[in-house]
Amino acid sequence: MVPGLVYFLVFHYGAFIANAVAFKEYVPFDGLWASPWVGTANFERMFGDPDFWRATWNTLFIAVLQLVFFFPAPLALALLLHSLTSDLLRRFTQSVIYLPHFLSWVVVVALFQQVLSDTGLLNTFLSDSGLHTVDIIGNPDAYKPLVVFEVIWKDAGWGTIIFLAALMQVDEQLYEASAIDGAGPWRRFWHVTLPGIRPIIILLLIMRLGDILSVGFEQMLLQRQSVGPEVGEVLDTFVFWQGIVGGDTGYAAAAGLFKGVVGAALVFAANRVGHRLGEQGVYK
Repeated sequence: MVPGLVYFLVFHYGAFIANAVAFKEYVPFDGLWASPWVGTANFERMFGDPDFWRATWNTLFIAVLQLVFFFPAPLALALLLHSLTSDLLRRFTQSVIYLPHFLSWVVVVALFQQVLSDTGLLNTFLSDSGLHTVDIIGNPDAYKPLVVFEVIWKDAGWGTIIFLAALMQVDEQLYEASAIDGAGPWRRFWHVTLPGIRPIIILLLIMRLGDILSVGFEQMLLQRQSVGPEVGEVLDTFVFWQGIVGGDTGYAAAAGLFKGVVGAALVFAANRVGHRLGEQGVYK
C-alpha cells in the first residue's frame, strides 16, 4: 500500500496547499509565497465572467446526462452478462467490452470522427445511396448527447467489473426460493438482486457525484473546436485555456477550487442521504 499512499500524500494532500494561488496574483518568477495577495478578487472576477458560467452550465448539462445515461449502463450490462448461462460466452463478451477502455481518448475521438463527420463513413454511405447527409460531429445540438455516447461506448464495459463482483455475492438460494414462491424475473430482480447490490450502487453513486463536474478533459479538449467554446467549453477546459494557455494562473486556480468545493459538498450531501437510506456510504 505504501506506493499508493505516497502518491496521494504528495500529489493530492501535499499539493492542496497550492490552492493559495486562487487568492493571489500568481507570478511564476516570484513563486507561490512572494506573489501578491489579492484576496477574493479572482473569485469576484470569476462570478462576473459570462464565459465561466457558460462553461459551468455546459459542465452541469453533460454531467446530468452522464449520470442519467452512463451511470446505469454498466449495471444493465452487468445484469445481462450475469444472466448468461455459458461461461465461455460470458468470458468472451467481457473481453470484448473491456477493450475500448484501454484506448486513449485520441483514438476514440478519431474513430468517431472517421465515422460521423461530414466526410465520414456514415455520410459517405448516405451520399452514395442518394440520401441526405448529416454532420453529427460538427452539430452543436448533437454534441452533448454525442460525448455521453462516447463515454458509454468506451467505459461501460469496464464499469461492469464492480457490479459483476457484487452480483456474485448475492445468495443463489434466494433466487431459488423466490422462484419456488412464484416470483418472475422482474420480481426476482426487484426483491433479490437490487437489495443485494444496493450498497454498491449507493457507494458508486456517491463517488460519482463527488467527481460529477469532471466530465472528461481530454475528450472535451479534442472536440471543443468542432462546435466552438459556446457549446464545447467545460470547467476543465476553461481552467486549461485560462491557466495554461492564457497564463492567468490565479484565475484558473479559483475556477478549479470552485469545482473542488462543489464536488466535496455533493459527496457530503450524498453520503448523508445514503445514511438515511440505511447504507454505510463512503464513511460513517
